[in-house]
Amino acid sequence: MKILRINMGADNGPEIRTEEMGEYSDLGGRGLTSAIVSKEVPPRCHPLGPDNKLVIAPGLLSGSKAAMSGRISVGCKSPLTGGIKEANSGGQPAQVLAKLGYAAIVLEGKPKGNTLYKIFINNDEGCKIEPDESLKMLGNYDLIDKMKSEYGEEIACISIGQAGEMKLASATIAFTDMELRPTRHAGRGGVGAVMGAKGVKVIVLDGSNAKTKEAKDPEAFKDANRRLVDGLKKHPITGEGLPKYGTNILTNIVNEAGAYPAFNFKQGTFDGADKISGETTAEVEESRGGKATHGCHRGCVIRCSGIYVDKNGNYLTKQPEYETVWAHGGNCGIDDLDTIALLDRLDDDYGIDTIEMGATIAVAMEAGLAKFGDGEAAVRLVKEVGQGTPLGRILGSGAEVTGKVFGVERVPVVKGQALPAYDPRAVQGIGVTYATSTMGADHTAGYAVTANLLNVGGFVDPLKPEGQVELSRNLQIATAAIDSTGMCLFIAFALLDQPETFQALLDLINAFYGWNLTGDDVTELGKSILKNERDFNIRAGFTSQHDRLPEFFLREALPPHNVTFAVKEEELDKVFNW
Repeated sequence: MKILRINMGADNGPEIRTEEMGEYSDLGGRGLTSAIVSKEVPPRCHPLGPDNKLVIAPGLLSGSKAAMSGRISVGCKSPLTGGIKEANSGGQPAQVLAKLGYAAIVLEGKPKGNTLYKIFINNDEGCKIEPDESLKMLGNYDLIDKMKSEYGEEIACISIGQAGEMKLASATIAFTDMELRPTRHAGRGGVGAVMGAKGVKVIVLDGSNAKTKEAKDPEAFKDANRRLVDGLKKHPITGEGLPKYGTNILTNIVNEAGAYPAFNFKQGTFDGADKISGETTAEVEESRGGKATHGCHRGCVIRCSGIYVDKNGNYLTKQPEYETVWAHGGNCGIDDLDTIALLDRLDDDYGIDTIEMGATIAVAMEAGLAKFGDGEAAVRLVKEVGQGTPLGRILGSGAEVTGKVFGVERVPVVKGQALPAYDPRAVQGIGVTYATSTMGADHTAGYAVTANLLNVGGFVDPLKPEGQVELSRNLQIATAAIDSTGMCLFIAFALLDQPETFQALLDLINAFYGWNLTGDDVTELGKSILKNERDFNIRAGFTSQHDRLPEFFLREALPPHNVTFAVKEEELDKVFNW
């Protein structure tokens, strides 16, 4: 495996070079992106300037025959938070990039002028880069259609939409799925703006002659893979709930727990939840000829995605994720699935983070730009972003900027990044993660919903502060390690409840590389990644005061439980004490 470096700011045009892994040997995914960013990017640099780097890295098991190994990490200094960023995505590019022999693509420097480039990588010719002005301001869907017509169907694409070209802080990077649709996104932290600042519109990966990576011990690998899959299939969440209803199965669960943030985090329940639930979504999809169960990459055995079609049976978008349904739904007082699906389609096409955009629209509603519950107004606001109007550029800069521009105090962000779909007052463990994560408010960084609401990996009372710091700490460590493997984070449900499935994962990695990793080694890997990220943020100017929730979570009691966030500041400061 090699690192592909492309200097977009070289004097004679983009300069391509490949190099050995060197000091980054034995790293992949988040472990690799965070190591490169921490070591090579000046922490005080401008995120859109030439000194920032965009690192795209498949995981350690990506490109192999391991089930669930299609995740990819994107790292940089974030334009949204000002700290380090790792955004994670599914789709096909992780597998193809790894099969082509690359552990990472590193985009460096900044081109002179506004030239827009496309990059093409295949097994025979290596990497080619050329300017293509015809791609300017294309949405992701039209862009990928154009790439298909140029390069054929045996490709996978990494791209930005209009938001990335405009370098908006909520811009995403799209990764194509198995149908070559730009539906999977490295969504959080404005990574698409950094790709836009590098002048890169699309990276096309030709996998037609790419070869699957082989294990050092094929028989042991095959056996471990079988045991991992068996564990996933017998767990009620990964074997039944997620395949049947997708991530949106959480809508009714979280709403019934009184932890569903409605109307910009004013309530813990939403009366329209059942209309936009996973159960209802699956029913609508199947009745119209869509799909309620679908994988986002080859080798996925959970298949938590789906295909959402309109009333005439025409494809509209992938099955909207729980976070998206909440952000554009209950958080904005909207209970119409078709409206939410349209918003999801627009976000994917423009290349906007659905969580950040939904939170931003709720802040805009708070400011009086629209009324809560007005779906048509929400669509108009998102279209402003895609059109690049002055209002659209404000909204595309995220919830915090929008709140400042329109004088709104109630802005649910940490480190500049919007909170996701669980109210930290009613799920106190996730509140600890929101506050202390190196990434800003991020549910996946340490998904305490497991023990707080789902009784996975034990139970910690979600309404009380006791035990939440330890819960979040352990999950943040484990997540950093899993994010390095290229495995989907949803395997964690089975890993937490089934020691034999965790052992199967260890055996899988060891058989592939010829290593002898133990559980303690995995813990140390997670800790080392978090240390790299924390060190970068400290050098970027972050202090303990950045590890705090907005004040209204501490002073306003959330109905129906009438609780506030009660984990003390001194306890939050202990999360990374190990």
